[in-house]
Amino acid sequence: MSQPPADGEAPARRRRQRREQTPAQRALGLLVRREHSRKELLLKLQARGINHEEAASAVEQMADAGWQSNTRFAESLARNRAMQGYGPLHIRAELGAHGLESDIIQQALDSVEESWSQLAHHLVQRRFGETLTHDPARQRKAADLLLRRGFTREQMRQAISGELFDDDF
Repeated sequence: MSQPPADGEAPARRRRQRREQTPAQRALGLLVRREHSRKELLLKLQARGINHEEAASAVEQMADAGWQSNTRFAESLARNRAMQGYGPLHIRAELGAHGLESDIIQQALDSVEESWSQLAHHLVQRRFGETLTHDPARQRKAADLLLRRGFTREQMRQAISGELFDDDF
């Protein structure tokens, strides 16, 4: 039977002390979990106590190494939000808030494989079922939902009427 250590003695097994991570290691740790825009990654590093210059250098290092890509982030976010039932106006605004350029945003919106009207129609069908065509009150509710979710008026009309044809945004 072992005896407890006397006062002032260290326990036999010590916990390994963590070494302080470099800004680049912290950035990589964030990127391993999910994609981040440059702006978002910079802000997260600064929130963790890293000064602006070191954080900017770490973000640049991650981008140069291919670990961080605004294009990849934008396409991932656009696909995820589209599958969650959000329209192109909402997604465009969210991507803009991440500090992305308009050409990257447009490329991300174009990467969504299904037509926006079809996505809107599927959302309406999930929420309101097939009885929508003969109930004006439910049509208004569906229209309000689609507009709040960031679909255009034309996409909303197509989704509610069931007239689905290919649309470009």
